[in-house]
Amino acid sequence: MSVVAAVPTVVPRRSAALVWAVAVSAYMAAVFHRSSLGVTGVDAAHRFDISASTLAIFTVAQLAVYAAMQVPVGVLLDRFGSRRLLITGGVLMVAGQLCFAVATDVGLAVAARVLVGLGDAMTFISVLRIVAFWFPGRRNPMLVQLTCTLGQFGAVLGAVPLVALLHRAGWTPAFLVAAALGATVLTMVVAAVRDTPHREHAAVPAPDLATVRRELAAAWAQPGTRLGLWTHFVTQFSGSVFALLWGYPFLVQGQGMSPTAAASLLTLMTLAGLLAGPLIAHLCARHPFRRSVLVFTVTAATAAIWAVVLAWPGRAPGWLLVVLVVVLAANGPGSAIGFDYARTFNPASRISSATGIVNVGGFAASIVLVLAVGVVLDLATPAGHAAPDLAAFRWAFAVQYILWALGAVQVLRYRNAARRHLADLARDAAPVTPLVPAHRLA
Repeated sequence: MSVVAAVPTVVPRRSAALVWAVAVSAYMAAVFHRSSLGVTGVDAAHRFDISASTLAIFTVAQLAVYAAMQVPVGVLLDRFGSRRLLITGGVLMVAGQLCFAVATDVGLAVAARVLVGLGDAMTFISVLRIVAFWFPGRRNPMLVQLTCTLGQFGAVLGAVPLVALLHRAGWTPAFLVAAALGATVLTMVVAAVRDTPHREHAAVPAPDLATVRRELAAAWAQPGTRLGLWTHFVTQFSGSVFALLWGYPFLVQGQGMSPTAAASLLTLMTLAGLLAGPLIAHLCARHPFRRSVLVFTVTAATAAIWAVVLAWPGRAPGWLLVVLVVVLAANGPGSAIGFDYARTFNPASRISSATGIVNVGGFAASIVLVLAVGVVLDLATPAGHAAPDLAAFRWAFAVQYILWALGAVQVLRYRNAARRHLADLARDAAPVTPLVPAHRLA
């Protein structure tokens, strides 16, 4: 499962730029489809007449499929190439939004979110492979970071514009427009995207299942991989769950904000993430031996701001909610440190396997939190109330502290294990004292 390739000869810049731009548009569309439920959760609960815990199943289905497909998609990508997977993923997401637009029962709605999650899982890694084949290796890091940053503009489209359309035109027209947007981007992919600039390099032999299992086992045995997994776990879930489902209901039903104001805060969160990403990437590059300090800083800041918001008497003031979403914006970039651990603790031959393992961490935590918040909201909502009150949301979001405690303990555990592993390797490899002490490498 490799997304690494070399560009054999000079590629026309305009051709490479066009293919990359269209591929990034596909990723933006995937982020838009992924986040479209986040600002429509309240309306979805009313449309399907469901409880908070049932609403959580929509997001859980989407996230579970996304997480489960990480390793299989890597194998499919090597066998079929980026173009076919981008087209297949686009078709699945458009179909999912069409089903969601016309769904009136929970079963079809859940199936729609499964289709969205399945198509979403095929998109980002396919775009990374486009970058690897169309651009020189020296430009890959910059273009990958730029791809991640530009893709998040899809969440901006999935906030204020979608809410305005939903409240002006209604549920079905809003999601039909979402499907039409996806179909437009899909047409662009069909017309412009090619796997590589050179036909003879388009096919890459896919590894057999025995090789896949062997690489996964080797990656899992590496303590640095598990350090990456728990890093992704502890840093990602709070911001992810807030953006994907429960943030909008918390702001509207718990804090009494208008739908437009709540959607604007989610947009601010996305924009702040665009700034936080390069900053955290710079700090990791500048201080590679202090990455775990950055992990604990992001986690502690998130837990601290939630403590202030949840303990605030009555509804939180606007400025405090702004601070909350700005801090949560660092969760996504902070979780990317886990992928950096996967890269630096594994050989190139199994980086994809290690990356897939790491990526499961944050999504597993998000699934647990989405379900837990939904269940607690149902239990804590006063009898006779149509929607949860602020007290119910306080109890529900307090569940996060259990996950933070578990994640922090595991990060410490595997950081120490990784340091011991590196110290053993350094001692076996050379009789001299290493220039960088092992305790500083993680």
